[in-house]
Amino acid sequence: MTGRSIALFAAAALAEIAGVYLIWASLREGKGPLALAGGAVALVLYGVLATRQPSNSFGQVLAAYGGVFVVGSLLWGIAFDGFTPDLYDLAGAVVCLVGVGLIMYAPR
Repeated sequence: MTGRSIALFAAAALAEIAGVYLIWASLREGKGPLALAGGAVALVLYGVLATRQPSNSFGQVLAAYGGVFVVGSLLWGIAFDGFTPDLYDLAGAVVCLVGVGLIMYAPR
């Protein structure tokens, strides 16, 4: 179940970050209504993917997803925005992933 959950987190992060990026590109960079619509679709997909997590606790899933979002945002910046993380960015990403692991996968 953990592998499926991790895959869902990764897919949700991609959908949300891409959706926000497309809306940003539409409204701030003049990419037009097609980018805006694509962003809206991606954000709906993010919401659907989040509901597929095995936990029934919305708060738990969303809290854990926050850490995944931080790491995904840094990766998006590296891949598409010329961002180079420093030691503190990388350390923060590790802290976030440890938090995700504790929230979602610690034995209860």
